[in-house]
Amino acid sequence: MVKLFAVIVLMSLIYLGFTKFMDTSLLVGEKISKKLDVEKETTVTGLMMYLGNPPVMKEHLLMHSHEDCLIKKEIAELTSGAIYKCLKVEAVVKNKKIVSIIKEIEVIE
Repeated sequence: MVKLFAVIVLMSLIYLGFTKFMDTSLLVGEKISKKLDVEKETTVTGLMMYLGNPPVMKEHLLMHSHEDCLIKKEIAELTSGAIYKCLKVEAVVKNKKIVSIIKEIEVIE
């Protein structure tokens, strides 16, 4: 009976220690993610959607590579009536998303 009680107490202590460790690791993760929320200006590849006549940019999406952008452009053009362009742009990026475009550098074909 004493052994069972000792095992239960030991398991409870291990559980409490583990949960405390996980709580602190979550706090560290939150602190890191807050630091990553910083806006920065950088050169990126983006898929741009244009609508209207004359065409006006309505959407932009950050792409990981030129090839990825061209593939997604092709798919988007098949399923939509909008005009799409892959562009290398200087942009403000936050949380791996384009916040605003500063200038267009080149069209990717």
